[in-house]
Amino acid sequence: QVQFVESGGGLVQPGGSLRLSCAASGFTFRHYSMAWYRQTPGKERELVAGIILGGTRTTYDDSVKGRFIISRDDTKNTVSLQMNSLRSEDTATYYCNAAYWGNWRPIYVFWGQGTQVTVSL
Repeated sequence: QVQFVESGGGLVQPGGSLRLSCAASGFTFRHYSMAWYRQTPGKERELVAGIILGGTRTTYDDSVKGRFIISRDDTKNTVSLQMNSLRSEDTATYYCNAAYWGNWRPIYVFWGQGTQVTVSL
């Protein structure tokens, strides 16, 4: 079955860095676009960064452009999010996401269990 192992979350001071990793199994990883979303209590889950299959194109929310970098390793079935210059507003639960696209819409979508990132003094 589909499984995600997310790691790298934790507590960090403002201005610090964290690297989130998501190891996936149970599906053909290289055929899926991968993304990181985040969510805070009372708010909808929002896209932070995405990377298409093959890793040739990425997208970022405006709030993280220039600070976060998403990458994927299809040999290890992993997607990572390097987060630099962290701010208190980056505090959230971060979710790994996999999507298989067909006919310009996601057909299969899988979610990780989430990892908490807290940015605070």
